[in-house]
Amino acid sequence: ETNYLYTTYHGDEDDVGSQNGGVMVLGSGAYRIGSSIEFDWCGVSAIRTLRQLGKKATMVNYNPETVSTDYDECDRLYFDELSKERIIDIYEKDASEGVIVSVGGQIPNGLAIPLDKAGVKLLGTPADMIDNAEDRMKFSDMIDEIGVQQPRWRELTSIDSALDFANNVGYPVLVRPSYVLSGAAMNVAWTDEQLEACLGEAAEVSQDHPVVISDFIEGAVEIECDGVAKDGELIAAAIHEHIENAGVHSGDATLVLPPQDLTAYQMERVRDAARKITKRLNITGPVNIQFVAKGTDVMCIECNVRASRSFPFVSKTMGVDFIEAATKAIVGADTSDMNLPTLETRGRPSNYVGVKAPMFSFTRLRGSDPVLGVEMASTGEVACFGANKEEAFLKSLLSTGFKMPKKNILLSVQSSLENDMTHSAYQLHELGYNLFATKATGAVLQKNGVPCTVVAYPTEPEEGVPNAEELIREKEICMVVNVPTYDLKRLEDNFIMRRTAVDFGVPLLTNMNLVKVFADAAHKHAGGELTGLDSTTLFEHYKAESDADAWSDPTEYH
Repeated sequence: ETNYLYTTYHGDEDDVGSQNGGVMVLGSGAYRIGSSIEFDWCGVSAIRTLRQLGKKATMVNYNPETVSTDYDECDRLYFDELSKERIIDIYEKDASEGVIVSVGGQIPNGLAIPLDKAGVKLLGTPADMIDNAEDRMKFSDMIDEIGVQQPRWRELTSIDSALDFANNVGYPVLVRPSYVLSGAAMNVAWTDEQLEACLGEAAEVSQDHPVVISDFIEGAVEIECDGVAKDGELIAAAIHEHIENAGVHSGDATLVLPPQDLTAYQMERVRDAARKITKRLNITGPVNIQFVAKGTDVMCIECNVRASRSFPFVSKTMGVDFIEAATKAIVGADTSDMNLPTLETRGRPSNYVGVKAPMFSFTRLRGSDPVLGVEMASTGEVACFGANKEEAFLKSLLSTGFKMPKKNILLSVQSSLENDMTHSAYQLHELGYNLFATKATGAVLQKNGVPCTVVAYPTEPEEGVPNAEELIREKEICMVVNVPTYDLKRLEDNFIMRRTAVDFGVPLLTNMNLVKVFADAAHKHAGGELTGLDSTTLFEHYKAESDADAWSDPTEYH
């Protein structure tokens, strides 16, 4: 039989006849930042579920690195581009029952409107509702209409109106284009000059759709709800939190499931908003809703009416395949026997915590600055289970290639973070680490009674004083903590320290929240409070787990 198929111009005959039905699943396309193996996992789960249900499954994808392009995974494989023209050609030739666009990430999701206008039957959430979620202005209008709290916002109509909005709400503000993947051209602006530059970039990327400016909430916790809905009602849901504060793209953030630090009030606000949004968009299939929380405010910032890159992590942590459930909901199959966690489910999982940590390729990107922001930079991820948050965090961090520091740690943070750093620095000092710090940071630590050795900035060598860059290069430093902020003054010095750490394979932390959790985890590890940091594979974990600890039968997905 033919292993894979493709369409062509000016052909005289077909190698195969029509499929005469079946469901088309659009794959994730090329691997790049923002679209990677997580979406291929979702596509594969969808086609496997369709086949288990007795339906013919057709996969359209053009990436040979994927499992979805293994010819034995589906009934028919088209190795072809994900474009409106190609999809229509295949849809018409095979007389398909319909097309699933919600499991392959942003590329197939962006085809929903043109395919719908061309008469293609989309399975799952209606195309106009996908547009209501993707179009920033329509979504913000809708959120106001259904009474869900969100940051103050305005559509970009002119530079003057944007500047007026920013000066009314106060900087910083967030510039958000529509229909983009991995936060492309999304930026935080702190001044009028930065805002003008950001607006130009966003307008260029989002030429056919609105650009929205919103109030950026500093110091807010970011929360996500991954769910599966059927006819506007959530049938499965999992709420997880980010360790990093809002401002780090969700693909670069460290995720914790179940949440360990959210209040019952915050959780209930998320549940209430998720119900309203899912109902208003009449969602059938996967959905990802993102929130920021500060004080008593819990505000919705985004809704993706498709699978998110955290669906594999959520599925494996909760012990049930969310994409299997979504696929069944899309084709009208029963999900009552799947033991799905709902918004009302509590204490699942109960005996461990899952943490997903990002992986980066900064070592291969010579000269790039290894810092995190609202535009995604990670190229992979690792997830680990632990008895508590700290154990799972440390396991996942070490699994990314991060090495526990043995002796010396270099600290350099901005003045606004020096109080926070003092607490974590003292914890590390208590653990026996020798602390080194740049001048300003060192002065504050010494004033606060934290012993440290002051070192010179890379661009200001001093005789008889150790130089930060040289210490990193010579591997005298085992870990670098360099946390930049918007009001960073020594741009070159801080960049040199971060970049040198990456180039010489020295572990680097650039986020204050990560530093705090690392210090807590290292403290618990030293005190013997963690069960261990040697990770086993998921399959080894399941083999060792007793039936009493599992929610599903041994023969089911678990």
